[in-house]
Amino acid sequence: MAQPGRADPLVRAGRPRPATGRRAHSLRAAHPAQVRCNVKRFPFLDWMRGLAVLVMIECHTFNSFARLDVRNGGPYVLSQFVGGMAAPLFLFMAGMTFGFQMESLERREPNRWRRWLVALRRAGYIMAIAFAFRISNWIASMPRPEISEITKVDILNSMGLAMGAFAAAAVFDGKNRVRFALGGALAVAVLAPVIESLSWSGTPQLIVEYLAPGPNRGRFPFFPCAAYVGFGLAAGAIVKRTAERTAERTAAAHMDRLMQWCALIGFALIFTAQYFSNIPFSIYPAPDFWRSSPALVLIRVGISLAMLAGAYLWTEYGAAARWSWMQALGQTSLLVYWVHVMLVYGNIVKHWKRSLSIPETALAFAVVTALMVALAAARLAWKPRKKPYDYAASPGTLATRTN
Repeated sequence: MAQPGRADPLVRAGRPRPATGRRAHSLRAAHPAQVRCNVKRFPFLDWMRGLAVLVMIECHTFNSFARLDVRNGGPYVLSQFVGGMAAPLFLFMAGMTFGFQMESLERREPNRWRRWLVALRRAGYIMAIAFAFRISNWIASMPRPEISEITKVDILNSMGLAMGAFAAAAVFDGKNRVRFALGGALAVAVLAPVIESLSWSGTPQLIVEYLAPGPNRGRFPFFPCAAYVGFGLAAGAIVKRTAERTAERTAAAHMDRLMQWCALIGFALIFTAQYFSNIPFSIYPAPDFWRSSPALVLIRVGISLAMLAGAYLWTEYGAAARWSWMQALGQTSLLVYWVHVMLVYGNIVKHWKRSLSIPETALAFAVVTALMVALAAARLAWKPRKKPYDYAASPGTLATRTN
């Protein structure tokens, strides 16, 4: 442990030292006040976000480099099946960080309408980053750029719109915020098949892509993608309140119990939603499981909760107190997202696009991952860190900062 008045060497190097494993228990016993101060960092969220980044890199690499004749085989199908969790994870964690911010904002700003405006500004900031990302891709597509590249609805656009809708949760206090987020998320998930079945003829294509699921529509429509943000907001508010509003000496026990509940609720959602999805009848006229099914949303939320508990268990009791490449990816998620998309889909690798076998694509995935880990490490080493990062003041996750 660093001496009073002197920064930890890892912190000075841009690599914060999380309290994990036996070191975490000794810190809790000897310095409960210090642990309470550092609980804001939540290393398990960095690790979970890093895992989501890894899944995203795997999905995009296989999608870009694998030959067309191997795409019907099991390995490629499995890569895209696993990669399908990347977007829900990022949306869920964006909602968690949004919940952290609202909890902190409630203590600083008593006027609920001002809290709502602050949350709306945050959503607008994310949308601005989304368009900056699209414009950079449009520039990178020179010398034959297409204007549709700018208006394409990507994960960041979906995240910004969803956070704008759930910004209204800032108006509520405490448990009412959690109830509003859960109710809104369930409503979005339940209405998704209804929105898909509506006739959108005559509606501008851009609006359809932002709102409606279905074939030949947007990949990340508000229905049902916004539901992940709502569920994440509720989870984030509960985690934040558990970590900071319990007695110092019992905070660890409360967090442990909360993560046990996350795991139990997560598995219950997975198995229950899977059971109802297999029932041969449906209340919807033409349900599409992979695009708009509420059951799929609940399954993925359950997986997210189980992964949250697993990440907490690993960082608190399994991982050694040293630099973690997985956490580094999570701490620089926006930068890694931005760079790796331009790398695997850009002209610089056009010679290898859709030309590699499965083993060669797996090797490309390893190479891209190593490059992104090096980029994350360089970014963290370069960026000064004068104090532990406070998630309560964070503007978001993947979509808002490179931290």
